[in-house]
Amino acid sequence: MRVGVLASGSGTNLQALLDQVQGREGIEIVAVASDKPDAHALDRARVAGVPAAAFTQSDREARDAAIAEWLASQRVELVVLAGYMRLLSPGFLARFPQRVINVHPALLPAFPGMRAIEQALAYGVKVFGVTVHFVDEGVDSGAVILQRAIELPDAADAASVHAALQPIEHQLLPRAVRAFAAGAVRIDPEDPRRVYVSLDG
Repeated sequence: MRVGVLASGSGTNLQALLDQVQGREGIEIVAVASDKPDAHALDRARVAGVPAAAFTQSDREARDAAIAEWLASQRVELVVLAGYMRLLSPGFLARFPQRVINVHPALLPAFPGMRAIEQALAYGVKVFGVTVHFVDEGVDSGAVILQRAIELPDAADAASVHAALQPIEHQLLPRAVRAFAAGAVRIDPEDPRRVYVSLDG
């Protein structure tokens, strides 16, 4: 399976994919795109020998169309958002139907959107977590693929919560990609909110 990754920042989730799934089980990361030309994720891709490109168009539709065209030229079959901080347009999603996934630092549907950890802290939650989900036209509103929770009853600041959640992200996202590659992700045809994942590990 040919995977394209979108990232806006340092690219730690991209690195987890490169370390854990690249070249294994028929998975090949073939393209990394960013909306920021100075994103460290692009450097990580180039070090790994993966084609990398920045798309800086201010118009979302134009930027998304250009990214989608580039990914299609690389014959990408699954698009993974790994810290990509832009909403994707309906036109982009239509190019990759049910083939765009995202990792989010909260137990969706709670705390969608930006600053999810800060939202959770402000609410006073004791259990935090990570979600890998399908991307739809809403804000972190697509069907859930994988989730994992962690109890942090004494959490007081976003940095410490982020540090606790990051290893979970680095486990769940590669697991989801492996599941896709193995054909182990199934959307219930009667209820598209229900997703079954049969991959072990």
